[in-house]
Amino acid sequence: MAKLNKCSFCGRPENEVGLLISGLNGFICDACADQAAAIVREAQKGVKDDSKLENLPKPKEIKEYLDRYVIGQDAAKVALSVAVYNHYKRLNHRGEDDDVELEKSNIIMVGSTGTGKTLLARTIAKMLLVPFAMVDATVLTEAGYVGEDVESLLARLLQAADGDVKKAEKGIVFIDEIDKIARKGDNPSITRDVSGEGVQQGLLKLLEGSVVNVPPQGGRKHPEQKFIQVDTRNILFICGGAFDGIEKRIAQRLNTHVVGFDAARNVAKIDQSNMMQYIAPMDLKSFGLIPEIIGRLPVLTHLEPLDRNALRSILTEPKNSIVKQYVKMFEIDGVKLTFEDGVLDYVVDKAVEFKLGARGLRSLIELIMIKPMFEVPSTDVAEYVVTLNFARQQVESANMSVLKESTED
Repeated sequence: MAKLNKCSFCGRPENEVGLLISGLNGFICDACADQAAAIVREAQKGVKDDSKLENLPKPKEIKEYLDRYVIGQDAAKVALSVAVYNHYKRLNHRGEDDDVELEKSNIIMVGSTGTGKTLLARTIAKMLLVPFAMVDATVLTEAGYVGEDVESLLARLLQAADGDVKKAEKGIVFIDEIDKIARKGDNPSITRDVSGEGVQQGLLKLLEGSVVNVPPQGGRKHPEQKFIQVDTRNILFICGGAFDGIEKRIAQRLNTHVVGFDAARNVAKIDQSNMMQYIAPMDLKSFGLIPEIIGRLPVLTHLEPLDRNALRSILTEPKNSIVKQYVKMFEIDGVKLTFEDGVLDYVVDKAVEFKLGARGLRSLIELIMIKPMFEVPSTDVAEYVVTLNFARQQVESANMSVLKESTED
């Protein structure tokens, strides 16, 4: 009697199934194949298509997502949410027969260091599941000089997209420290400004939208390599910068139209503690950005300086807050970490004193926790409490005077 083949999944012989499909080292019956297909379809229901962005969230949904990770900055969140929504709505409806052609909504964010510019851009990219690349503008130079060409921005985006050009062409590029490439004088440069105005000129074609030849390995070191063509028309560029000192230019502009007593009363209504909220494109021009690049960054928004309450909230409230991260790290070692209430207030007071912003909160917590993180994993303690006295001792034992001097420069 010939041996009957059996389904490798359910074990039924071939005379008990409708169809038995043979594989390299086994068999599968028609019933198991249908069940496997159903399982695959069910698993793919929650998978978002990165390339089509079919379920594009509305601006309110984008802001609600940002609220989970970033404290405050409502004005910047609203501006970013609308700009991002309009940009990807434009992508989803491109190619349709219409006389009106929608243009890109590139964004520029102005705010002092540690207010959340980078975090906002990174969080939006995380929500939309699109490739994200962050580049520091200070390393860019004009073509032919030591440094990186502007095309390196797209090379990093390609890397984030795993080399998929179509996927990269729908990504987000965040250019940080955009204020550092401001031209050195008010007048157009008659000499080579290779790390200032020259870089701005090079960025124009990327921001506007054009097909750019991108060297995947760096054009200067490997001139023989084949270029990859990337169309930047659908890439969203978000620029951020501290623009240190621009408040003085804003104040000068607001005071230029003071005529009579009524005008003087209007000036008195200006919030002197937060001049950044009155920023306008003309202020960016006076700071040193060329008009052409300002025109290609139509969405201008500002970030509010963080007060004490905002800094306190940043420590504990966001989904990935600093305190939650340290609690999780100790939890992995089987240790329950808790902070006395006064510890977090003390950290906030020091961050305000030294003008460190939100970025400084992590540095201060790390300074306090370095000793416990070194000692606790080697012990068998089940709980560790960070006291105010211990935190104060750790901070005061460090050379904080040097830190203070560096923040005031």
